[in-house]
Amino acid sequence: MDTNTHRPTATRRTKKIVIGAVAAAALAAGTFGAVGASAAAPAKPAAQQADASQRNLTTSTHLTVAAATKAATAALDAARKENQRVSVAVVDRNGNTVVTLRGDGAGPQSYESAERKAFTAVSWNATTSVLAGRLAQAPNLKDIPGTLFLAGGAPVQAQGAPIAGIGVAGAPSGDLDEKFAQAGVAALAK
Repeated sequence: MDTNTHRPTATRRTKKIVIGAVAAAALAAGTFGAVGASAAAPAKPAAQQADASQRNLTTSTHLTVAAATKAATAALDAARKENQRVSVAVVDRNGNTVVTLRGDGAGPQSYESAERKAFTAVSWNATTSVLAGRLAQAPNLKDIPGTLFLAGGAPVQAQGAPIAGIGVAGAPSGDLDEKFAQAGVAALAK
């Protein structure tokens, strides 16, 4: 009986040892297989880099914030000298506002009107007084979003191309607004 009693215990121990050895072998094979598989896997290709050549690029000219502020301040100063309460806006070539100055006492409508006049001037590379005259031939121009065909906007040019627009609004006439916008353009030439 003693041998029979030891046999089942010995058999259980043997089974545990065999199962443990098989598990260890499987784990080792999996680990080495994973290491071997990753070492043998082909490397991923590097991400493609776009190398734009010069023919794919364009260069544009923009006013600095300092220059836009100088122009806006000159336009506002010209209006103050004539006791006019105006707002002045300077936009870049893309029509994005760079600087807006609302003068003391300027009406609430003048802020947006100045931006729209500046946008209109730079969009067509012409003063808005000239563009207002074109409405007789093409009345649908006024339907273009963001534009305002009233005198008071002037383009800023570099080598004949528009790079910015200055808009002034709030004076009793568009002629005065445009005169002040032109003072801003002139300040950039100094």
